[in-house]
Amino acid sequence: MRYEKSQALLRLAFEMQGSAEGVSLQDIMQTYDVSRRTAERMRDAVREVFPQVEEVSLGDGFKRWRIRSTKGISAIPVHTDELAALHAAAELLRRDARAVQAYMLESVSAKLRSLLRADELRRMEPDYEALIESEGLVLRPGPRPQIDGEILAALREAIKGCEEIELRYLSRFSGLESRQQVRPYGFLYGSSRHYLVAYNTNPEADDFRLFSLSNILDVTRLGAIFERHPGFSLKGYAANSFGVFQEEPVEVVWHISADVADEAREYLFHPSQQFEEQDDGSLILRFRAGGLVEMGWYLFSWGGEIKALEPPELLTKVRQMTRDFVRAHPLRTIKPKRNGTCQRE
Repeated sequence: MRYEKSQALLRLAFEMQGSAEGVSLQDIMQTYDVSRRTAERMRDAVREVFPQVEEVSLGDGFKRWRIRSTKGISAIPVHTDELAALHAAAELLRRDARAVQAYMLESVSAKLRSLLRADELRRMEPDYEALIESEGLVLRPGPRPQIDGEILAALREAIKGCEEIELRYLSRFSGLESRQQVRPYGFLYGSSRHYLVAYNTNPEADDFRLFSLSNILDVTRLGAIFERHPGFSLKGYAANSFGVFQEEPVEVVWHISADVADEAREYLFHPSQQFEEQDDGSLILRFRAGGLVEMGWYLFSWGGEIKALEPPELLTKVRQMTRDFVRAHPLRTIKPKRNGTCQRE
């Protein structure tokens, strides 16, 4: 993924100042995904701007470069746990195909390290490495969206500048390309797909719509400025549904068995949720949202320990899913696991 050269060089300078041991050519190649020749050019460019760059040799055959901090004391205290948390957050973002945000967090981390003296960095390094090693991030199985970084960057700039854009968009359902003139408002990140929330100016639509980021083929910034709808809230828009897809919100009532009630109390099923304690130890859960299909799949994963009471359409969907599963797997039964997923035998 390409970034502005000035941004990359500035970040490299921060990393040279934020490392007690210095930065090697191999480090630059790995961090910025560049060739050795490009890494050498980046190092030389930083040395031209910052003549205080010094070469360091640790006796392992690799040359490194660092910038000594001139600060006698860090203006802001930076803790090892905070740096490790930034690293973990960046890894989570990159795992979910959000490389731009991951890059931004890594840039913040490099700037914070640049505030520290070399002796502070050396003292923190063992604890930092131990924390990084202990944060085991498991890659979620299944497909993940492939999102073009340049397209995401263009969308982000249009959102910040309130610019109308034209999308060249590939429909997930028909497979046909179309041109959509929209006003971008923000992003919604789902468990398997990520979406652009935008107001579609087409008279036949004339409403907010979701566009899968991985299906956006190209973005053209039109230069026209729009005023954001004063009553629109991305948080409120997302809260209308149980998942990502938008439907008219309805009153939802679930019954949670006593066997999983303690576990269920720890879940945030929906921001508007309310629990009602029952005499037998079970729970009644109430909230208001759309997205009945996503609710159906989620309830199905609990293997019958959470049942839909309202609306009737949701109860019908869960029953149909159960019948379809039994029909496809006649020799298997479904037993709930304690973590809210189902175990098939």
